[in-house]
Amino acid sequence: MSFLSLIVRNLVRQRTRTLLTVLGIGIGITTVVALGSITQGMKATSEDLLRIGGADFMVAQKGAADLSFSTISARDQRAVERQQGIESAWGVLMHFSRVGSNPFFFTSGVRREDMPAVVPKLEAGVLPRGLRQLVLGAGAADSLDLRPGGTITIDRTVFRVSGIYRSGSLLENAGAYAPLPAVQELARKPDVVTVVYATVKPGASVRDVAMRIEESSPQLTAIVELGDITKVDQGLRVLDAGNLAISLLAIVIGAIGVMNTMIMSVFERTREIGILRAVGWRGRRIMRLIVGESLVLCAIAAALGMGLGVAATRAVTLIPAVSSFLEPQYPLAIFVRALLIGFGVGLAGALYPAYRAVRLSPMGALRYE
Repeated sequence: MSFLSLIVRNLVRQRTRTLLTVLGIGIGITTVVALGSITQGMKATSEDLLRIGGADFMVAQKGAADLSFSTISARDQRAVERQQGIESAWGVLMHFSRVGSNPFFFTSGVRREDMPAVVPKLEAGVLPRGLRQLVLGAGAADSLDLRPGGTITIDRTVFRVSGIYRSGSLLENAGAYAPLPAVQELARKPDVVTVVYATVKPGASVRDVAMRIEESSPQLTAIVELGDITKVDQGLRVLDAGNLAISLLAIVIGAIGVMNTMIMSVFERTREIGILRAVGWRGRRIMRLIVGESLVLCAIAAALGMGLGVAATRAVTLIPAVSSFLEPQYPLAIFVRALLIGFGVGLAGALYPAYRAVRLSPMGALRYE
């Protein structure tokens, strides 16, 4: 019998205990994979939000509790537009509201003169020509079954759909662009925008221009990279912290579960271990046997957890309210982390049982009842 076959046979011997241990560890890894993929999806959505209209960076209100709470006055917007190195700048008022089954319908208010450069290419219709007109993302148009000429109600205000655009940004594709005055009226925020997007002149340094804006307007903050968005939105930082905390918790709880399983296994096989020692097995080989069983157990649990994690996040996106702003991402790093957690749990849980098995004397083990 090969060494691996012996490991598998020992695990199969107590099927119920093995299954429950695999399930417990697998659920922990499922949580790690699911939260990691959702976090990466949120980061992708935030990255799309940062580059709307092909912007090099965005400017928001410094100290805002959340990006959606940011307010920039018309005077501050003009200050950004006049800043040295700025090629173009446009303000956007972001407004979230319930439309149909989507509680996070994203309406962007933009000046009509900025729309040709900001709104993604239209698939049908034309840009808004009146105050109560808007262009709709293809995703929103499909879910609401709307075409140019149809009407949509946002916060009890009726808008006529003048055109349909398609965007690679999930948030844009599930939302709409409307004239800025109309959205300011909807949001009850006259003469302000949420953020100002900007592009820099050829040859100018994006970071230098952003720093000059912050120096000349202390009430504003420039967001150049995704990491900068934590200046006005702590959501991604909270998700990262939660992901780390759950990973550590999965390791601790999983290690305790594995340790319990392996200790019980050593107790039940005390005489067997004594026989193996009596026929010449060294302590190092006994330790390899116990650690090997633990690692195989956790490898199976990691594979199960990764599969369940992907399935769970795909199931969540079947909810329209979630799919309108979130598309889970599955970078290799998430699965590497899951495997490392699985093997970490296996090693941590096997240390004491392996030590105890090695400490058993052949004669004492053979006399064990």
